[in-house]
Formats: sequence, C-alpha cells, structure tokens
Amino acid sequence: MEYGPNGRRTTPRAASVAAAAPLVSAAIVVAALYLGRDLLVPLALAVILAFVLAPLVRLLRRAGLGEVAGSLLAMLAAVAALGALFTVVLRQLAELANDLTEYGGNLRDKLAGLRIAELLSGAEDAVNGLREMVGVRPPLPTPTVSTDDSTPLEVVASFIGPVLAPLATAGLVLVFALFILLYREDLRNRLIRLAGVRDLHRTVGALDDAAYRLSRLFLAQLALNAAFGATMGVGLWLLGLPGAPLWGILAGLMRFVPFVGTPVAVIPPFLVAMAADPGWGMGLSVLALFALGEPLMGQLFEPLIFGRSAGLSPVSVIVAATFWTFMWGPIGLLLATPLTVGLVVLGRHVPRLEFLEVMLGDRPPLRPEQSFYQRALEGDADALVLQARAAMREGSSLVAWHDEVALRGLALAESDWSREVLEPERLAVVRQQAETLLDELSETPQATSAEALPQPWRSDGTVLCVAGRGRLDDLSAAIAAQGLRHDGFGAVALPSAALEGSPDSRLDPAQVKLVCLSVLEEGSSAAAVRYFLRRISRRLPDVPVIVALWHAPPDSATLAELREERGAAAVIATSLGEVVAYCQAAAGQAPAVPAPVARA
Repeated sequence: MEYGPNGRRTTPRAASVAAAAPLVSAAIVVAALYLGRDLLVPLALAVILAFVLAPLVRLLRRAGLGEVAGSLLAMLAAVAALGALFTVVLRQLAELANDLTEYGGNLRDKLAGLRIAELLSGAEDAVNGLREMVGVRPPLPTPTVSTDDSTPLEVVASFIGPVLAPLATAGLVLVFALFILLYREDLRNRLIRLAGVRDLHRTVGALDDAAYRLSRLFLAQLALNAAFGATMGVGLWLLGLPGAPLWGILAGLMRFVPFVGTPVAVIPPFLVAMAADPGWGMGLSVLALFALGEPLMGQLFEPLIFGRSAGLSPVSVIVAATFWTFMWGPIGLLLATPLTVGLVVLGRHVPRLEFLEVMLGDRPPLRPEQSFYQRALEGDADALVLQARAAMREGSSLVAWHDEVALRGLALAESDWSREVLEPERLAVVRQQAETLLDELSETPQATSAEALPQPWRSDGTVLCVAGRGRLDDLSAAIAAQGLRHDGFGAVALPSAALEGSPDSRLDPAQVKLVCLSVLEEGSSAAAVRYFLRRISRRLPDVPVIVALWHAPPDSATLAELREERGAAAVIATSLGEVVAYCQAAAGQAPAVPAPVARA
C-alpha cells in the first residue's frame, strides 16, 4: 500500500496512473500546439504585438484618449509601420532583381578564379567512378509528358493563394491584437480566476508585474533589433551595396533567431557584394561590418538595456528554438525567444508555473548552499574551492561565505543524516571534501580589520570553538575557527572529547577569553547543549560562552528552549556573523557588518 501527497492510501495502479498523468498532459499540450498551429500562430503573434503596443496605449490614455481610441490609434500606427516596411521590401526586391542581371559576370569571374567548376567536376567524376566500382549506374532521365489540364480559374487561384494566405494571417493577427488590447482587463481577471482567488493580492501583483515586464522586454527587444537593422542598413549603404535597406531589414529580423540569426543574415548581402564588386573589397567589408556590429550589440548594448540577460539559459534557447521550429516552422523559429521569455517571466511570478522558470531560466537551479552540498556529495573538492574563491572575487568575505554557504551546506548534510537518508559512506565523502576545502582556504589573507584587533586576542587559543555531539559539529567548529582567524582572532577548534577524560592543555582559564560551542541543530538537542555548557563551566569558570546553533530557523524548538532556559544572560547566536560581532565587541572593537555572499 502506498500513500499519495495528501496522506491517503493509494493502490499501486492508482500511483502509476498519477505518475503518468504529467506525461499524458504534456503529450496533449504538444499535440494541441502542433495540430492547432494555424490558429495558435496568429494568436501568439497577436499576444506579442499586444505586449509591444501596450506601453503606447497607456501613453495615449494618459494623453486624454479613451480606451477604444487609444487602442485603435496604436493599432493604426502598427499597421502603418508594417505597411511601410512591406513596401520597402517589395521595392528593394524589384530593384535588386534588375541589378543582379548586370552583376552575373562578376560572380562568374570570381567562381572561375576559385575553380569551383573544376572542383565540382572532379567531385562528380569521383562519385561516378565509385558507382562503377560498386556496380551502380546513374539512372537515365525519363521523358515526361505534360498533362496540365488546369482551368483558368485554377491557374489564377494557384497564383493568388500564396498571396492571400499571408494576408489572411496578418489580418487575424491584427484583429486578435486589437481585441486583446480592448479587453485586456477582462482577460487578466479571467487569468486571475484560473490562477486562484484565495491569495488575490499576490496573484494580481504577480500578473500585473509579469505583464509590465513582458511589455518592456518585448518593446526593448524590438527597439534594439530595429536599431541594429537600421545601423547595418546605413553601413551597407555607405559601402555602396545594392539593396542596403533590404539587408538591414533582414538583419533586424534575423536577430530574433538565437545564435544563427546574424550568420544567416550576412550570407545574402555578402553574395550580392561579391556579385556587384569586381574585386573582393566590398565582400570583405560586409563581413567586417557584421563581425563588428553583432558583438557590440550582444555584449554591450543588450546588457545595458536588459541587465544581465533576457533571462534564458543557453540550453533553453537551443531547445526552445528546436521545439518551436518543429511545431510552427519558420514562424516558430522567429517566435522562439519571445515565447520562451514570456514563459520564464510567468514562471517567475506565478507560483503554479514556477517549474517553467526553473527549467528555462538562467538563474542557478540550486542555491549556493545546495550547490555546496551537492558538490561535496559528488566528491568534487576542486569545485568547492572554485565556488568559494569566485564568491570572494565578487566581494564576499571568507566569513560571509562560510556563514551563508559552508555552514548551511553542512546543516543540509546533518539534516539528511538525522533523517537516515544519508549513508555513512557518503557522509565520509562530505567530511573529506569539507576538510580539503578548509585546507585550501587556510592560506586566505586576513581581513584588513584584523590589524586593529588588540594583541591579547590575537594569540592562539584565546577563542575556543568547541564541537558539539553531532556528526558534523567538529567541521562546523573548524569552519567557525577559520572564519575567526580570518578576522584576526587566535581561534582554535576543539573536538567534543576535549571536555571529557583527562584535562586538555588548551583549556587554560588564564589564556582563553571566550568559548564558542558549535552545534548544528539537527545533530543535537537542548539537553546535549546543556551537558556541554556544564562541562565548559567546570573547566573554564567565568569564561563567557556563545552557543552557536548554526542557522536554526526562527521556529526551532531547540532554539526556543535554550533561550527560555538560559535567560537573558546567555549568548545564543545562529550565524557566524553574529559570533564575529560578539567577539569584536568583547575585544573592544566595533562590530563589522559581514559582506553579503554573491548568490551566483
């Protein structure tokens, strides 16, 4: 008998059906996207167009126009822009068709100079020889007899059909976009109803923020790609390339295609340059123009506008381009990035769609402490060292990194051990990797504030970090001692056995100024902490003690019990930053605020 998510008993058959339900749902969605592409493609284009026009509609409403008038005026502006663009493309194509007949000689001369024909002839001879060797002869051409009995109406339809189909699609897009702009409030309310009205204020805020971000993102992307196309068009016109406006429009459109868009866009103008110029200068200049413009746009201007990136991981961009191209063809390739960005933004703001942001977004899928624990489980100490050093290069201190990453990672391991889901062999691997990490970080230079620390606090043994009874408490004590030494304190880590048996020489009341009892919550109890506190008070009377219950949650029962029993005189800390601040205050030094850890 198995149990479902709600705790009720389920049969094995019901459990298998529940496990297969997501796969069946995904298959249904994919089938619907493929079979309904004739309707969904215009709808997707309309949604993106509506997001692009939404800022203009809001601006017109602020200028005093009503909802209907503002939406109609914005749509007319979009139609005028698309019409002008289409007119330019047709005119440039017509001029280019006339010019190419004059440039055929130049292209033939270049191909002759490269001996392309000889290479192709040699390749054909080699293929024919290979066929004769294996006994395969090329098929003889068969004569065909024309039996075209098409009526004049069918001939006219064959010419008009390819023209009417795009016009019909464009009309559907404009109608859909207009209705989305006019009824966006009603559509938003329906989405809120589908998302759930139990937490209405969060749902409304999430959807409004997602819509605002998508509008800004799509508009910025359109503006950047249009600017890139205009810049390339002007540059090609200055080079004297025929059809420069056409190639600029192509360059702007192809920037919507990830990775391969610009390389594909450079091929037609390069071939035209090779045909138009008797020499090689124009063709090489075209290549140089694109080779300079694309990195500037991708590495300089896009980060300035979008921030870090559009929010997509490189793998998701490739997968999305492949998926949407398979679903919707060339239009899907152009829409792949906008559609995927929209899904990521929705996943970031709508809790039920969070899986989309995890699968497609560029944010790290694991938090730093989870990544620490995962690498320790895999036995990758080198990755742990690189993670720590990368964080410190980005401005984090060793104390802050130990506090927010290493100690939290050990707390995850201790929690798994206490729940009996971590095998002893894996625990030993985690321990070994953490010890290797501490050894590698032992050479980290001290903080500049360490020089201002009074000399008596800098002697070895003035601060003792004593481990509790948990399986990883000794590692947490070693991490705390390393962090304190980084700030100048003469901290030493002691195992829990130092409080038992024969007296340890390092437990010297004349030398020790402060004791930190290092405990991971899942590995100890309030009773165990009290036991160690009694031992410390016997060996080191009158020495202040800090109970460090590393990153215990606010609702921790152990933390609440210790605070209640020890009273106001007890010092209980939950982070390494608090321990360092208390030590600095005890040494007469102003507490330093720990630097934040980079969450990359």
